[in-house]
Amino acid sequence: MEQPAILKPNGSAEEEAHRLPEPLARELAEYIHGLPDQEGQLINVLHKAQGLFGYLPRSVQYLVAREMGVPLAQVYGVVSFYTFFTMQPRGRHPISVCQGTACFVKGAARVLSSLKDRLGVEVGEVTPDGRFSINTLRCVGGCALAPVMMVDERVFANVTPAQLPDILENFK
Repeated sequence: MEQPAILKPNGSAEEEAHRLPEPLARELAEYIHGLPDQEGQLINVLHKAQGLFGYLPRSVQYLVAREMGVPLAQVYGVVSFYTFFTMQPRGRHPISVCQGTACFVKGAARVLSSLKDRLGVEVGEVTPDGRFSINTLRCVGGCALAPVMMVDERVFANVTPAQLPDILENFK
């Protein structure tokens, strides 16, 4: 049985890594090689990589694996395990709508539905202009402020569908 492309040492991930923007690839490599000790730093390196590239496609994962001298499968395992990391492009302003119990009970489903209608995209998608993407999450720890929505790192509390136009306007 053939391994998935992400695990192939000489597959298309390596070829794609050569097509990454050179300044970003160089900055990531310099960051990695500037670490006093690379052992135990994979998560920090992946945070840096996602900050540079916006997400972690297999080409970036290959670059991290190559520069750190770790198996590509190990990098993929960390990326696919932690929900903070994404292998899909995100909008310039990622939006997360909490779907935890308190938020759900207080109307998060209506907020999410209205947001999807307003932006014309589904959860996990990016608007055609690349400005916004929508995700859901289970809890942000602000149950007393439910329903909660985040845009970038900014938290909005007691959100209603009627507030969405004003909230989104702040990010245009």
